[in-house]
Amino acid sequence: MIYRTAEDWRAAPKKRVLLFAMSGLGKTHLSNILRESRDWFHYSIDYRIGTRYMGEYITDNAKAEAMKVPFLRNLLMNDSIYIGSNITFHNLGAVSAYLGKPGDPAQGGLDIDTYKLRQDRFARAEEQALLDTPYFIDRAQMLYGYPHFVCDTGGSICEWVDPEDPEDPILTTLSQHCLMVWIEGTEAHTEELVRRFDRDPKPMAYQPAFLARAWDDYVVQMQVAPDKVDPDAFIRWVYSQALSHRQPLYEAMARNWGVRVTAEDMARVKSGADFVEAIADALPD
Repeated sequence: MIYRTAEDWRAAPKKRVLLFAMSGLGKTHLSNILRESRDWFHYSIDYRIGTRYMGEYITDNAKAEAMKVPFLRNLLMNDSIYIGSNITFHNLGAVSAYLGKPGDPAQGGLDIDTYKLRQDRFARAEEQALLDTPYFIDRAQMLYGYPHFVCDTGGSICEWVDPEDPEDPILTTLSQHCLMVWIEGTEAHTEELVRRFDRDPKPMAYQPAFLARAWDDYVVQMQVAPDKVDPDAFIRWVYSQALSHRQPLYEAMARNWGVRVTAEDMARVKSGADFVEAIADALPD
């Protein structure tokens, strides 16, 4: 780790951290608090994915839908209108819309092959966005003069790394430049995330082997044809399994590559100074 002790961390003139956790446990909220202190640069992996690596996919998907409407088709063909995404730190809906959900086209679903292709594109985009972290650390300091840096990762970071491999290329790069911090939730947090997801199911990215297994299991258990699967029913069904799948991966990332802090401790952070102390408490004296 780049900060070995709490004293090292407190004394560091340039503090660099990477937050990872299940989506919904406060990574972006904390990053916003730090950014608003004006001392921290906030690098959002999801924002980078949507604006740099998947922008054309997202826009072309929207154009393809618009081309199905004769009125919009004519306007697009003669360049009277244009279509673009409006991705912000607080609105990443365009990325989710592109990922989509597998199942019955009549219910807004994608055929499983198209869904897997989009998953693969997202995986490659997230891997590259993570590897861009050192570039943004340098950019934040040289261009904007920020002394401190926080990398706000997506919940799927654990899907593309092997935390038990000491030579994992992504984790090696990240750990050489940032203190990796796991925000660890409780069973109560997990239950609340499941309830929240059940109310408003959103697309997620999955490890290919996990997705293939889950899809095959669902089709068999529900005795439904792939093109008749209810898209929302499937992603609701697989969500809690995905959380269970990710938990040991996050735990191994913290054990082998960083530190862990509790979601309760992070929820009490109200300022940059609070954050520094919360991280110091997680490091050896």
